[in-house]
Amino acid sequence: MDISEQSWRDVDAFLTGELVEEDDALRAARASEQEHGLPQIEVAPNQGAFLALLAQVAGARRVLELGTLAGYSTIWLARAVGAQGRVTTVELDPRHADVARQNLERAGVADRVDVEVGPALEVVGRLADEGVEPYDLVFIDADKANMPAYLELALRLTRSGSVIVGDNVVRGGRVADAADDDPNVRGARAFLQAIGSDPRLDGTALQTVGSKGWDGFAVARVR
Repeated sequence: MDISEQSWRDVDAFLTGELVEEDDALRAARASEQEHGLPQIEVAPNQGAFLALLAQVAGARRVLELGTLAGYSTIWLARAVGAQGRVTTVELDPRHADVARQNLERAGVADRVDVEVGPALEVVGRLADEGVEPYDLVFIDADKANMPAYLELALRLTRSGSVIVGDNVVRGGRVADAADDDPNVRGARAFLQAIGSDPRLDGTALQTVGSKGWDGFAVARVR
């Protein structure tokens, strides 16, 4: 069956319209990417809702996010943890971080979010070395080449029952091609293999199609 990408987008629009409450602050966060010349690679609205539901199902009060961009997914996660929760989000680009702070302020969640600026490996490595309180959920959405290293750091920063989510792991189907030498594809592939072989984790991955194209999430739980 030949189903067009437009059909994927139409279904996403239907699902969002029926199931997702995307308010003005969330829409403004998405729009701010184009306004400020940021890459428009945020999660789709229904994916943001999915992340928030995962956080709520896990009872998450402490969340670590790698890859802030304009703060769209950060808003979803910050709302999910509630007023007593805390989100730490890590962004490489200071300009992106400034846009995210504005969006978080507009959404009314800036007081529960710490925006850390710098290379994710360095920032998260520092957090692990400092022995911060474990996170209940880690969302990995930074550069894909370093996903295996992020996973190992996430395991140092979580506890039994914590949830680790990796975004963009299917790469338009390229992850299944062992000969593909793109660093992002190789990183996503190694990340999935690490989840599957690590005795500390139970996990799976799901393909997604929609407004963000053909990709997928990996979800793992720390044993």
